[in-house]
Amino acid sequence: MSLESETSGSGRDWFFPSPSFLRSSSSQYGHRFYSNSKPCTPPTLTGIRHRRRVKFPRTSTLTNDKPQVSNTENAKSSAKNNFIFLSQSRFQFALVGDILGLNLRLHACHRLDPLNVTSSTSKDANPGLSENFKRNLALFFSFTLLFIPLIIFKYIDYVSKSIFSDNIPERVSVNKQIAYRVDVFLSVYPYAKPLVLLVATLLLILLGGLALFGVTTEDLAHCLWLSWTYVADSGNHASSQGIGPRLVAISISFGGMLIFAMMLGLVSDAISEKFDSLRKGKSEVVEQNHTLILGWSDKLGSLLNQLAIANESLGGGTVVVMAERDKEEMELDIAKMEFGFKGTSVICRSGSPLILADLKKVSVSKARAIIVLAEDGNADQSDARALRTVLSLTGVKEGLRGHIVVELSDLDNEVLVKLVGGDLVETVVAHDVIGRLMIQCARQPGLAQIWEDILGFENCEFYIKRWPQLEGMQFEDVLISFPAAIPCGIKVASYGGKIILNPDDSYVLQEGDEILVIAEDDDTYAPASLPTVWRGSLPKDFVYPKSPERILFCGWRRDMEDMIMVLDASLAHGSELWMFNDVPEKEREKKLTDGGLDINRLENISLVNRDGNAVIRRHLESLPLESFDSILILADESVEDSAIQADSRSLATLLLIRDIQARRLPYVAMASQAHGGSFSKGSWIGEMKQASDKTVIISEILDPRTKNLLSMSRISDYVLSNELVSMALAMVAEDRQINDVLEELFAEEGNEMHIRPADLYLCEGEELSFYEIMLRARQRREIVIGYRLANAERAIINPPAKTDRRKWSLKDVFVVITEKE
Repeated sequence: MSLESETSGSGRDWFFPSPSFLRSSSSQYGHRFYSNSKPCTPPTLTGIRHRRRVKFPRTSTLTNDKPQVSNTENAKSSAKNNFIFLSQSRFQFALVGDILGLNLRLHACHRLDPLNVTSSTSKDANPGLSENFKRNLALFFSFTLLFIPLIIFKYIDYVSKSIFSDNIPERVSVNKQIAYRVDVFLSVYPYAKPLVLLVATLLLILLGGLALFGVTTEDLAHCLWLSWTYVADSGNHASSQGIGPRLVAISISFGGMLIFAMMLGLVSDAISEKFDSLRKGKSEVVEQNHTLILGWSDKLGSLLNQLAIANESLGGGTVVVMAERDKEEMELDIAKMEFGFKGTSVICRSGSPLILADLKKVSVSKARAIIVLAEDGNADQSDARALRTVLSLTGVKEGLRGHIVVELSDLDNEVLVKLVGGDLVETVVAHDVIGRLMIQCARQPGLAQIWEDILGFENCEFYIKRWPQLEGMQFEDVLISFPAAIPCGIKVASYGGKIILNPDDSYVLQEGDEILVIAEDDDTYAPASLPTVWRGSLPKDFVYPKSPERILFCGWRRDMEDMIMVLDASLAHGSELWMFNDVPEKEREKKLTDGGLDINRLENISLVNRDGNAVIRRHLESLPLESFDSILILADESVEDSAIQADSRSLATLLLIRDIQARRLPYVAMASQAHGGSFSKGSWIGEMKQASDKTVIISEILDPRTKNLLSMSRISDYVLSNELVSMALAMVAEDRQINDVLEELFAEEGNEMHIRPADLYLCEGEELSFYEIMLRARQRREIVIGYRLANAERAIINPPAKTDRRKWSLKDVFVVITEKE
């Protein structure tokens, strides 16, 4: 058989000697190959032909074909077979060597892949791998990557079910653990979902590109680009040709629709979360030198109003309010407030002042002042929360740039808060301050309006500033050196910055001393040259009379014992204090004793207890209402949590008392002017106005809207407690040094404000300037800060034109700062 007869076309086959050829007598173990005369060319996919497996003869077959003979013949036969086997082995090894050498030669000519002979017409663009093989491999790889996760999860589920038997029900399967870890990853890390979506998109583009590379004739880079276009726009696959490319393009487009649907959901959720965060006040405030208010109460409106007025001269400021309320509710309540913000922006955020993360959210470390409002409700609970808030503020890692102003409800808790806060904290004890202020206003009608003017930023207020040109001058000369301000104290540098109210005239200003004044604004005053002022002398042999008084308390407050001690220190000997409330007498004495009051040690007043309800007429009629010098209507402890309810009770009590007084006092015909109108004879307001001339009634008002009712009727002086506390908080927030001044003016010892009659300083019809009256008052160690004319309703603090002379009446009164009597 010839090799040429077994060869077909351009293909070739390997031919090995058959067993019959091996048994022949020929000693030639040669081999022949059919070879093309064409040069080496790369193989193509269409030129591959069938190959026949090379079969090597087995020696066992050769030996078994021989019949059995004798031992001698067997030996000869065995030697012959061994020779043949050796010869065959030599032939096979030589054949294998020639095959390997030819295989390497053909492989180098790109005509043959390893261990296989390809057609002479095949072509290969890349060395080592045919184009068809690479495309099939890419298609196989893409499908493998697509199904591997499914197979892995199925296998894990199978293994978990086989491992965890029913005897151990508490064990969690591996599949559930993996699902849980994935859920935690997506929930904990904020960028997990976008990252997973990005990986899914890239994986889809990669798998789609490989699949397209396997079913098309395009290069891999172009297939990846096509895969991206199919993912980005599902309509791009419409131009695909052929079943394979179309199926792959449809699959990629379907995956792209799913990915873009998830992307749209993530974007929509992110936008919704952002707007929800803005709506709920969860975003961070990026501000500096702003005023931060922590908490929410009825005082917030008045506080914001005062801060807006204070920032008006600066063109406005920024106030940040953080409370445990919904941001939209806070903004709605602030929008309802009946005042303008004058360029000040108010930013609301929801959060707790006890959480450091929420404090950081409102830039607490960069605020110039932090105001902690007391909560409505129980005083001890409110102060305990204020204490925890101060602890949180002192724990800020970045530190605080500004000071902390804390509103407390009970004076007993002030020491603890200052101990925790240290030098950073300034406290305003609202409840006790209002109680002492009510006593001052009850004994001096009109003092409430003066406190409103001084504490608020609308008129005149306290300012502290250093003036080097005044160093070396005596305080008596400094007193008349400011045409637009009234000096009333010195901040002594040598005493560690201590503020001394109403110092001696002989005190000489030293280097570094600052001057405390009452002025309209911090940029409206400056020292001028000394004017020529005639001092004069006070009326001779004049002694200010001090007679016993009878005072009535309607209602019960927490600081009742403190108010009683203040009254005992200020009233004349033989005065009476009547307490009318619905607290039983034994419980009343116990509360006073627990508060630290020893009734037996009272020197100037005696207590008279009466039980009854202040809003029941027959209970009030049992009291000698026409005999009291002043009546204090307190916001009762039982209803002080509700401003509207407390004010309604106070207003009802006021009207009942005035009506009873008007019926008991004889009517005197008079015309009372009030806001341009007159009260006719027999009118109820006219009768009550006559009664108010006999007795001063001070009402504690919590809601500012109730103030208008009282001011229009003029049937009562009043103390607007919430508004006055808000003014004090705003003033201390703007300048913490002012808190020392307010504490002394409200304390039991030191200096306080008084309303003095004009006959203490001048005679009837005497013509004097305001500077001359100030110098006369210095003979009594007093500082005159304003006056109220006999026919005027309001006092004038820090009057202009202090050098102009005018005639005064003995019915005029002067407002002074003097030592407590």
